[in-house]
Amino acid sequence: MPESGQSALLLAAALAACVAGMGWLALAMPAHARQVWGRALTPATVLALRVLGALGLLAALMLCLAVDHASMASLVWVMAIAGAALLVAFLLAWRAHWLGVLAPWVRKY
Repeated sequence: MPESGQSALLLAAALAACVAGMGWLALAMPAHARQVWGRALTPATVLALRVLGALGLLAALMLCLAVDHASMASLVWVMAIAGAALLVAFLLAWRAHWLGVLAPWVRKY
Protein backbone atom coordinates (compact mmCIF):
# COMPACT_ATOMS: atom_id res chain seq x y z
CA MET A 1 0.00 0.00 0.00
CA PRO A 2 1.45 3.42 -0.98
CA GLU A 3 2.02 6.14 1.58
CA SER A 4 -0.70 8.71 2.23
CA GLY A 5 0.47 11.44 -0.18
CA GLN A 6 1.04 8.98 -2.99
CA SER A 7 -2.36 7.38 -2.35
CA ALA A 8 -4.06 10.76 -2.67
CA LEU A 9 -2.34 11.40 -6.01
CA LEU A 10 -3.27 7.97 -7.31
CA LEU A 11 -6.90 8.46 -6.29
CA ALA A 12 -6.97 11.92 -7.88
CA ALA A 13 -5.61 10.37 -11.08
CA ALA A 14 -8.30 7.67 -10.86
CA LEU A 15 -10.99 10.34 -10.55
CA ALA A 16 -9.58 12.21 -13.54
CA ALA A 17 -9.49 8.97 -15.55
CA CYS A 18 -13.14 8.31 -14.63
CA VAL A 19 -14.21 11.79 -15.74
CA ALA A 20 -12.30 11.45 -19.01
CA GLY A 21 -13.66 7.95 -19.59
CA MET A 22 -17.25 8.92 -18.93
CA GLY A 23 -16.79 12.04 -21.06
CA TRP A 24 -15.48 10.00 -23.99
CA LEU A 25 -18.36 7.54 -23.66
CA ALA A 26 -20.86 10.41 -23.60
CA LEU A 27 -19.27 12.07 -26.63
CA ALA A 28 -19.62 8.80 -28.55
CA MET A 29 -23.41 9.23 -28.39
CA PRO A 30 -24.93 11.10 -31.37
CA ALA A 31 -27.05 13.45 -29.25
CA HIS A 32 -24.11 14.60 -27.16
CA ALA A 33 -21.81 14.88 -30.18
CA ARG A 34 -24.37 17.26 -31.69
CA GLN A 35 -24.40 19.27 -28.46
CA VAL A 36 -20.62 19.67 -28.53
CA TRP A 37 -19.76 19.83 -32.24
CA GLY A 38 -23.06 20.50 -33.95
CA ARG A 39 -22.98 17.28 -35.96
CA ALA A 40 -22.89 13.52 -35.71
CA LEU A 41 -19.51 11.81 -35.77
CA THR A 42 -18.08 9.28 -38.20
CA PRO A 43 -18.28 5.63 -37.16
CA ALA A 44 -14.48 5.52 -36.77
CA THR A 45 -14.53 8.48 -34.38
CA VAL A 46 -17.38 6.93 -32.38
CA LEU A 47 -15.40 3.69 -32.08
CA ALA A 48 -12.27 5.58 -31.01
CA LEU A 49 -14.22 7.47 -28.33
CA ARG A 50 -15.77 4.25 -27.03
CA VAL A 51 -12.38 2.54 -26.83
CA LEU A 52 -10.89 5.57 -25.08
CA GLY A 53 -13.80 5.60 -22.64
CA ALA A 54 -13.33 1.94 -21.78
CA LEU A 55 -9.57 2.39 -21.41
CA GLY A 56 -10.09 5.42 -19.16
CA LEU A 57 -12.36 3.46 -16.84
CA LEU A 58 -9.97 0.50 -16.86
CA ALA A 59 -7.06 2.80 -16.00
CA ALA A 60 -9.09 4.20 -13.12
CA LEU A 61 -9.68 0.68 -11.82
CA MET A 62 -5.97 -0.11 -12.01
CA LEU A 63 -5.15 3.08 -10.11
CA CYS A 64 -7.71 2.24 -7.42
CA LEU A 65 -6.26 -1.26 -7.11
CA ALA A 66 -2.80 0.24 -6.65
CA VAL A 67 -4.07 2.14 -3.61
CA ASP A 68 -6.09 -0.43 -1.70
CA HIS A 69 -7.20 -4.06 -1.54
CA ALA A 70 -9.63 -5.32 -4.17
CA SER A 71 -12.87 -5.02 -2.22
CA MET A 72 -12.23 -1.41 -1.16
CA ALA A 73 -10.71 -0.47 -4.53
CA SER A 74 -13.75 -1.73 -6.43
CA LEU A 75 -16.06 0.25 -4.13
CA VAL A 76 -14.03 3.43 -4.63
CA TRP A 77 -13.94 2.80 -8.38
CA VAL A 78 -17.73 2.42 -8.63
CA MET A 79 -18.24 5.57 -6.54
CA ALA A 80 -15.76 7.45 -8.74
CA ILE A 81 -17.63 6.33 -11.86
CA ALA A 82 -20.92 7.52 -10.36
CA GLY A 83 -19.42 10.89 -9.47
CA ALA A 84 -17.83 11.24 -12.89
CA ALA A 85 -21.11 10.39 -14.61
CA LEU A 86 -22.87 13.06 -12.57
CA LEU A 87 -20.20 15.63 -13.42
CA VAL A 88 -20.36 14.80 -17.13
CA ALA A 89 -24.17 15.02 -17.05
CA PHE A 90 -23.99 18.45 -15.42
CA LEU A 91 -21.42 19.58 -18.00
CA LEU A 92 -23.65 18.38 -20.82
CA ALA A 93 -26.54 20.36 -19.37
CA TRP A 94 -24.56 23.51 -18.60
CA ARG A 95 -21.46 23.83 -20.81
CA ALA A 96 -21.45 20.93 -23.25
CA HIS A 97 -18.75 22.46 -25.43
CA TRP A 98 -16.24 22.11 -22.57
CA LEU A 99 -16.21 18.36 -23.19
CA GLY A 100 -14.77 19.04 -26.62
CA VAL A 101 -11.31 19.27 -25.05
CA LEU A 102 -11.43 15.49 -24.59
CA ALA A 103 -11.39 15.02 -28.37
CA PRO A 104 -9.38 17.88 -29.87
CA TRP A 105 -9.04 16.06 -33.21
CA VAL A 106 -12.78 16.46 -33.91
CA ARG A 107 -13.61 19.64 -35.78
CA LYS A 108 -16.74 21.67 -35.18
CA TYR A 109 -19.25 21.58 -38.08
